[in-house]
Amino acid sequence: MHPTARLFRFIPLALALALAGGCAIGQLIGGMAASAEREGSRKVAAKYTGLRNRTFAVFIAADRTLQSEFPQVVPAFTREITRRLSENAGAAGVLPADDVLQFQFRRPGWTAMSQEDIAKELEVDRLVFIELNDFTLNDPGNRYEWRGVASGTIRVVENNESRFKLAFNEPVRVADPDSEGQSIDTIAAQTVLSELSRRFCERSAWAFYDHEEANILKY
Repeated sequence: MHPTARLFRFIPLALALALAGGCAIGQLIGGMAASAEREGSRKVAAKYTGLRNRTFAVFIAADRTLQSEFPQVVPAFTREITRRLSENAGAAGVLPADDVLQFQFRRPGWTAMSQEDIAKELEVDRLVFIELNDFTLNDPGNRYEWRGVASGTIRVVENNESRFKLAFNEPVRVADPDSEGQSIDTIAAQTVLSELSRRFCERSAWAFYDHEEANILKY
C-alpha cells in the first residue's frame, strides 16, 4: 500500500484519540476548578460599617430559660463579639464587655429599657444589640444525636448627637455539626457547644468588617 494511503487510514483514529484525550483533560481541569471553588475563599465586605471612628457597646439578650440551661452563653458571647469588633471594625472606642455585664447585673430590668435609653446612659455612639432567640444542642425529643442551632437578630442603634435611629437589622443563624446523625457517644457535648458558640460569634461579628469567607460555607 502506498505510504500516503496508509497515512490517510490512520488520520481518523488519531483524531478520535486526540478528541478523547481532550475530553479527559477537560474533565480533569473542570474537576480541579470545581474542587478549588469548593475549598477556596473570597473577600466579603462588611454589611454595616457604622462602627468606624465611633464608640460602641455590645449587649446580648436571652430569655431566662436559655440562660438557665446555658449560663455561660451571654457573658461568653458578650466578651467574644466585643473583642472581634474592637480588633477589626475600626472603632474609636469600646465599652469593655465586663462593664456591660456589670450594667446588666446591677440593672436586672434592663431589658425593659429602650435601646436608645441604654445608649444614652452608657454614652456610646453605637449600641450593638444581639437578641439570642434560640440556642440548642439537640432537636426536640431527640437527646441521642447532636443538632446544634444558634439563631438571633443583630440590631444597631445609632446615637448621633442624641438623635437615635435603628440603623441595622440582620438575622443570623448557624448550626453544628455539619452532617446529621452525629451521636452523643462519638462527640462530646462541650465540643458541640464550643463550636456552635464560635460560629455564632464569628457570623455575628462578620457583619461589621471586611473578612475572608469560604466559598461554600457549611454553617
